[in-house]
Amino acid sequence: MLEGQMLGDRRDGRAVMTMTGVSTLLSGRGLVESPRWHGGRLYFSDWSAGEVVAVDPAGREEVVARVAALPLCTAWLPDGRQLIVSSADGLLLRREPDGRLTTHADLGIPGWNDIVADGRGNVYVNRAGFDPMAGEDVKPGTVHLVTPDGSVCEVADDIAFPNGMAVTADNSTLVVADSYRHRLLAFAVAADGTLSDRRIWADLGEGTPDGICLDAENAVWYADVPHRRCVRVAEGGTELRTVPLDRGAFACVLGGSDGRTLFITAARWQGMTDAELVTPGSGQVLTVPVEVPGAGWP
Repeated sequence: MLEGQMLGDRRDGRAVMTMTGVSTLLSGRGLVESPRWHGGRLYFSDWSAGEVVAVDPAGREEVVARVAALPLCTAWLPDGRQLIVSSADGLLLRREPDGRLTTHADLGIPGWNDIVADGRGNVYVNRAGFDPMAGEDVKPGTVHLVTPDGSVCEVADDIAFPNGMAVTADNSTLVVADSYRHRLLAFAVAADGTLSDRRIWADLGEGTPDGICLDAENAVWYADVPHRRCVRVAEGGTELRTVPLDRGAFACVLGGSDGRTLFITAARWQGMTDAELVTPGSGQVLTVPVEVPGAGWP
């Protein structure tokens, strides 16, 4: 645990609040990603182990699914069933209440990354247009919609590297992190889940957004691997708070009994083409108290 301390910082003439006060809930993991708060526990993926794990506020963990896929991201449907992206197989799996994994949708091709489900059961999954771990040349990626009946269609393109996604509480807006263009994009969401009115929600300067989440004041928290931090940012790009870390922040979500705990998955990044993407055993789940509770999905 790091002792709480408020630090003053200024960027582009603006005062930015930074804070330590980070507690370790769990450690000794690999590349930890996709944190999701559900039913009083935090669920996350350990990509290195091919495991989906649940951990309670006391740090007791349980492996709830094993899927040999990388990336390995998850979401929760409104009816309480968990979705798991089996990227290598090009399948979207659904974990039933008894723990069985069944196919929710066939995504057609491998290489999928992040996922979010909205309050109507529409699911968004994204993929890069290239294989970064194979060292391929960069090509823009896409976002696809999976409707409740299992059909799949592309709804957005030309995203340099699509990463974390979040949907506002009223199901009206999808926010997508474009890591390579250092920005957050926003789309209007129709009742059938299709997207329109693409816009830049925030330019982040040097910020490199990975996993994201929304809070009740419509601010976005984004995790930033190369800058080893999580940042809360308002629409338009004003930084509201920064949480510095000693390792890369891969994703974050708001949860806890009152929604005022920021859960961060973090590890020591070694490189996209390294045999071990992160230093083995460096993966942690961290917690930070915040003032504004979470909202929307995830």
